[in-house]
Amino acid sequence: MTAGKKIIVVALGGNALVQEGEKGTIGEQFANTRKSITGIVQCIKKGFEVVITHGNGPQVGNMLLRTELSRDKVPELPLGICVADTEGAIGYMIQQTMVNGLLKEQINKCVVTVLTQVIVDKDDSAFRNPSKPIGSFFTADEAGEIINEKGWAMVEDSHRGYRRVVASPMPVKIVERESIKKLLVSGEVVIAAGGGGIPVIVEEDGSLEGADVVVDKDLASSILALDIKADYLMMLTGVENVCLDYGGSDQKPLGSITVEEAERYMAEGHFPPGSMGPKIQAAINFLKGGGESAFITAIDKVWEAIAGKTGTRIVP
Repeated sequence: MTAGKKIIVVALGGNALVQEGEKGTIGEQFANTRKSITGIVQCIKKGFEVVITHGNGPQVGNMLLRTELSRDKVPELPLGICVADTEGAIGYMIQQTMVNGLLKEQINKCVVTVLTQVIVDKDDSAFRNPSKPIGSFFTADEAGEIINEKGWAMVEDSHRGYRRVVASPMPVKIVERESIKKLLVSGEVVIAAGGGGIPVIVEEDGSLEGADVVVDKDLASSILALDIKADYLMMLTGVENVCLDYGGSDQKPLGSITVEEAERYMAEGHFPPGSMGPKIQAAINFLKGGGESAFITAIDKVWEAIAGKTGTRIVP
């Protein structure tokens, strides 16, 4: 890394590529990506070294649906391969868009996508308690057939039908962290840990083996940020500020809060596991590990959040 430059990990939320009400066509995803990278280009222009991470929920869901529809014609793809596939495809979209954005600003930097493996503990209790819904919705009868045929765990999700649930263990370490550091030292913009990274476990002999689980993107981003000694962690989502009593009559947006306050609000139930909870936990983990500041804001408010004009900033 260039001496004196701050390092920031920017985690693009799922809405960065596929927004509510869209079909998720490649054209739509490229258009949304162009909007999402504006603030990131501004950070680079201001002298930051940048690593970009991203979600992949809609894309993995579509890939699993294609696998289901064609299972009588081609071999099924395991979940880990779907994660790897989407990590490459989304990385390509962000990479090309970033190259064009930097070219427009006459910034001479390369952009590199790193297919990233993330180690999870094979003894993590999450393996015994699958909880993360993925893929298509099924009727109760269809779900029963799938359970009998494949042994999947299925749950009713949001009154829209039944979905497969998989384990979501905690990320432990980024396998390619040293390569990512070297790329940053060379002045490159790095895209890594897409979709939380490709989950792997470590066998007794030290070899790696893929695991059909998913890793939370924000928690993986926090691990990556600590591994590369980043100063800032920026998590971009669909709202400008984290709120207490979100959606309620007493909704209150948060500006700057401490780790202690964040932990208290978590304990009070303000940040559910399925929405803001992982982002707050990722921020807490990052700051307790030595990070300087964590931010949560909307995808088009990156620089404004860093400048203290909007967003939620969490500090030690």
